[in-house]
Amino acid sequence: MAAKKETYTYSEAMKRLESIVSRIESNELDIDELGTHLKEAQKLIKFCKDKLYKADREIQKMLASETDSDESPTA
Repeated sequence: MAAKKETYTYSEAMKRLESIVSRIESNELDIDELGTHLKEAQKLIKFCKDKLYKADREIQKMLASETDSDESPTA
């Protein structure tokens, strides 16, 4: 099994998750490894969801501030 990193970029986390899913789908894992990999996959999914949620909030803030500045009356 690959060494677990404590911090990933979104891309690294997705690649690791894809690797785990691929190994599960191809039945490469025995029952002992499966549990460990499923726990890791859960953590990676949460990490990716959190990253996407944070990015979405930042984009929404930027769009809202841009809209607010576009609607501001000019002097």
